Amino acid sequence: MAELPGLAQADRPLVVLADDDTAITSQLAPLLERSGFDVLTVHDGAAALTAATALPAPDLMVLDVLMPHLDGREVLRRIRQAGVWLPVLLLTQVGESSERAMALEEGADDYLNKPFDPYELTARLRALNRRARRGLPPLASARVLRAGPLRLDRAARRAWVAGREVVLTPKAAALLDYLVTHPDELLSRERLMEVVWGWDSASTTRAVDNRVAEIRRGLGDGPGMPQWIETVTGEGYRFVPRVEAER
Repeated sequence: MAELPGLAQADRPLVVLADDDTAITSQLAPLLERSGFDVLTVHDGAAALTAATALPAPDLMVLDVLMPHLDGREVLRRIRQAGVWLPVLLLTQVGESSERAMALEEGADDYLNKPFDPYELTARLRALNRRARRGLPPLASARVLRAGPLRLDRAARRAWVAGREVVLTPKAAALLDYLVTHPDELLSRERLMEVVWGWDSASTTRAVDNRVAEIRRGLGDGPGMPQWIETVTGEGYRFVPRVEAER
């Protein structure tokens, strides 16, 4: 493993920022540093792979898809194959559903489409870091997740509560998957629209509310005293229970 001595302070998570676009890194790195992160910037896939397996180990990685030497997806695959489970936020190029699904299936913990809001990226890194520091296992790479009596088979898109199968439409199942893999994170309706429906959808954010209502009916949840999905007025939704990967 490579060694990168003295890069991070004890109370500041170290982020590897991997993007060959210097216009992005020159603006994003100072913002992340002002937000409480230490930042190591690299500009190609080979350097990103080296940084991901370095000592001291980084806490988080922002990984662009299109980079010289190794593309971001290949870097991500090699990181996961090596058993390195640092949280990775993937920067993708298009908003199609296949692109989003591929990003998550290949082991990304989250993703953003370019162009993106730097402050949203910062907020997502904070959420990933909170989960990692609480000792939670990597949820996005797990096939089966549990949250109390809820069991979610992500590959099959099937869910059960206390052994009873929850029958959901495909959109509601995809929405539940994203909520469960991002527990205790406030997710805006716009973000959920992007993830489940895509930028090119003619649907409105009301579609999110309808699918959340469908999930709540299936789980036996209520908006007044939610056991599963909390409504944050004017903001979005939060999945409440602790989530664990099934061993």
